[in-house]
Amino acid sequence: MIDLQQLQDIGQQERDRRKPVRIRCCTAAGCQSSGACSVKEQLDGAVAAADLGDRVAVAGVGCMRFCGRGPLVAVDHEDGTSQLYEGVTPENAASIVGTLQGQPTTATLGDWNHPFFAHQMPIVLENSGNIDPERIEEYIAVGGYQQLYRALHDLSPEAVVKEISASGLRGRGGGGYPTGLKWATVAKMPGDQKYVICNADEGDPGAFMDRSVLESDPHRILEGMAIAAYAIGANHGYVYVRAEYPLAIAHLQTAIKQAKRLGILGSQIFDTDFDFKVDIRVGAGAFVCGEETALIASIEGKRGNPRPRPPYPAQSGLWQSPTLINNVETYANVAAILRRGSEWYARIGTEKSKGTKVFALTGKVENTGLIEVPMGTTVRRIVEEMGGGVPGGRQVKAVQTGGPSGGCIPAHLFDTPVDYDSLLALGTMMGSGGAIVIDDETDMVDVARFYMDFCRSESCGKCVPCRAGTVQMYELLDRILEGRATERDLASLERLCVVVKDTSLCGLGMSAPNPVISTLRYFRHEYESRLRSPMAAGHGG
Repeated sequence: MIDLQQLQDIGQQERDRRKPVRIRCCTAAGCQSSGACSVKEQLDGAVAAADLGDRVAVAGVGCMRFCGRGPLVAVDHEDGTSQLYEGVTPENAASIVGTLQGQPTTATLGDWNHPFFAHQMPIVLENSGNIDPERIEEYIAVGGYQQLYRALHDLSPEAVVKEISASGLRGRGGGGYPTGLKWATVAKMPGDQKYVICNADEGDPGAFMDRSVLESDPHRILEGMAIAAYAIGANHGYVYVRAEYPLAIAHLQTAIKQAKRLGILGSQIFDTDFDFKVDIRVGAGAFVCGEETALIASIEGKRGNPRPRPPYPAQSGLWQSPTLINNVETYANVAAILRRGSEWYARIGTEKSKGTKVFALTGKVENTGLIEVPMGTTVRRIVEEMGGGVPGGRQVKAVQTGGPSGGCIPAHLFDTPVDYDSLLALGTMMGSGGAIVIDDETDMVDVARFYMDFCRSESCGKCVPCRAGTVQMYELLDRILEGRATERDLASLERLCVVVKDTSLCGLGMSAPNPVISTLRYFRHEYESRLRSPMAAGHGG
């Protein structure tokens, strides 16, 4: 059984063992795909060869965010300064170590003051790229699990819920439902058995926010889930994660084992009567399982089909018990809110959208990677300043947010602040945090077809509007792109958007028309320019 003093001692011992110079090598999935593991091996070898092991340590860390410039390596010096290197190869890794002895380097020097970093405000990502995700001691050394201890010893469950509510945190999975209200609802439900679920079924094309957090800071998620479980009266949690995320799964498994070993997960945590265990459930990659009721069905071992609501999971969820479901980013905010206070968090962002948001910035943009910015940051700052605009002298045409559930924001509206309500007013949504930049060479009808193809493939088929409607919409988009469609076809497409949106069973079908609706709203001329004339069309083409 571990107590607060032992927790603090572990953290102090970890800080004391650190060597004067630390070389951090990103070994998250993105950098691994570019050879980061070989880079780290070469860094280790170079430190040993130079006989610097007594004062230099090499650490594999999580995502350092600037993914398009990976593999990334940072050298933290004894005087507190840090140097960033981009695109590091195994061949020039040794020369980075050589700089510690006054030698030149063949590696490309990066810039921590680059706009990509300068406009960020890391809360969710504060540990990402700074700690070794496979060592619980490093998480404890930066204050990890102290807020769980504080919650169990100094706060009532009601006080925890109140603090989360006062922060203004909203669910980061896409819907933006007030987190504190959801927690309070589950807490009030009768029953001895309740569950906490972390939705890590990140399926939007181009999205990798949750994957990176799980790979880089898995204990942060476990602590957030444990605090949530205490607040609502649950003793069992599940992390539902995609099978396509093997590194995230491996790091999460390691984190759970380490927390169990220290008694931070299990029975009588921190010498209280609070018990909490966490299991992992690996999803087979069905996009529909990101929907709460389909996810629950999958955890229960059933086909991942959604069901009508009510009852909502908060009332009757996993095995008919009250169930709290939040996504990775939501849980990642919890410990920080308790540590620094709800008032601090509520001062960040906008009136109705508090805190920060993590985005995966991808597509036709110069600087790709993870960014975390305060709510209310403009689209222009994200795309043009942080993202650096479109490479090759092309112009930005739009940015697509919210994945298949979202829509496209045209360039002339880039001064819009990024928050839940502003994006909805534009016909798109925050979603889980994908932001795909589109250049002026991209066909917007083709963009709409791409997302409709995704939705028709991922439809579970349970309800007719989604099962049949998405297929018909895809076929109409195909006709338009091939120049075989008429104005009648375009009108049919618009009617289908309304029908599928209004009558589908779950969020997948309800939101599937959004990319079509938004591209019709802002780029209608690209549709109309492909239509056949009435004379050529005859009676139906």
